[in-house]
Amino acid sequence: MSNMFFAKQTNEFSWDKLGDISKGRENLGELMPVLVYRLLEYSMNDVLTQEFGVEKASELFFKSGRLVGIEFTNNVMDKTLEPRAFFSMLEEKLIEYKMGILRIEKFNYETGEFVLTIDEDLDCSGLPSTDEMVCQYDEGFLSGIMEAYTNNKYIVEEIDCWASGARVCRFRGYVKGS
Repeated sequence: MSNMFFAKQTNEFSWDKLGDISKGRENLGELMPVLVYRLLEYSMNDVLTQEFGVEKASELFFKSGRLVGIEFTNNVMDKTLEPRAFFSMLEEKLIEYKMGILRIEKFNYETGEFVLTIDEDLDCSGLPSTDEMVCQYDEGFLSGIMEAYTNNKYIVEEIDCWASGARVCRFRGYVKGS
């Protein structure tokens, strides 16, 4: 089966490829239920896991999230803001786009290390407790945001997850190599 649209875009994701959603969805609008998002995410995760295994599927979800985080920051955020204002803007944007409710628990201005939570997370809030961390996409997304903002590579790890029973997603991030 050939898909010329995606074949022509190999390794070329960028914000402008998303198109003019308001023009293309004049009747249905830009919003959709979280259920539809999760149908795509979890079916894709299942296929990738079946084809490549859990570790590779997680790696690919992280890489996808990182790419989106970079594009999101470059196209939606003001990278010239000082950290407090930047995180405040990020809190607002995540609510505006209905991605989750961000709270900064700790941010070290000297090292760039942080701990933050996302409540009502798009990926996992409401899932049954399975003792798993399932937000690899979010880890990548936050890594990409911080990379685009600081020009440093970031390691971001989920340390609590709704699916692990924590009822909130908590992430720790730090500059790679520090």
